[in-house]
Amino acid sequence: MLIQKAFKRLWRNVKAVVTGPFWYLGDLVKYRGLMGKDGVTAKMYYVPLIFDRDPASHTFDKHYVYMDRWAFKELLKFRPARHIDVGSSIRFLSMASAITQTTFVDIRPVKPDFDSFDVVEGSILKMPFADNSLESLSCLHVAEHIGLGRYADPLDPLGTKKACAELQRVLAPGGKLYFAGPVGKNATYFNAHRVHSPSTILGYFSGLKLESFTAINDAGHFVEPAKPEDYEQAWYACGCFVFTKSLN
Repeated sequence: MLIQKAFKRLWRNVKAVVTGPFWYLGDLVKYRGLMGKDGVTAKMYYVPLIFDRDPASHTFDKHYVYMDRWAFKELLKFRPARHIDVGSSIRFLSMASAITQTTFVDIRPVKPDFDSFDVVEGSILKMPFADNSLESLSCLHVAEHIGLGRYADPLDPLGTKKACAELQRVLAPGGKLYFAGPVGKNATYFNAHRVHSPSTILGYFSGLKLESFTAINDAGHFVEPAKPEDYEQAWYACGCFVFTKSLN
């Protein structure tokens, strides 16, 4: 499925490169004629954007859009005084920081001008927090990349497993972890990402309790609630897990 999507995107781009210069120049001549007719004298700069004409180019990444909305709604339920996020999207961070003090942890820290937002440079494999210290924690579409070298991190086939162990370590008793990533048949797509079966993820978080599971299926549809076992044979679904740590 991923390969098919990649080829479709490549084909759209090839068609745009071949046909784009012709319709761009045609539109430019026509537009300049309209400017003269309407008496528009504003200075014109030429910026040929040729990849957006095909209606099929108007898409969105369903994993990230649905996942970020899911995580934000979960935060709204809990309303933590402080939330820690590890490596997730800026879109999600912008939403989270609008309702709570948000700390972003990443090996490549960014510093947007958000209120109620601070940044800590750190690795998901060695987080700068004490054991059992974080009451609200998220890691969305991140752990599947760890150890593949894509982001200049050390190569490690057990990268995802170690990342999950570290998230589990810092989560406080009674705290909530919002975790998401590709689920389906266990596979590595080097060096893009890994896909883990839901049972593998549950095994990595064996010390935590699964509170709820939501999914974006292979067809890109949002499924809530969902059953983890239904996604063991998926190719590239997205599993959204809410975990808690026992008070004992």
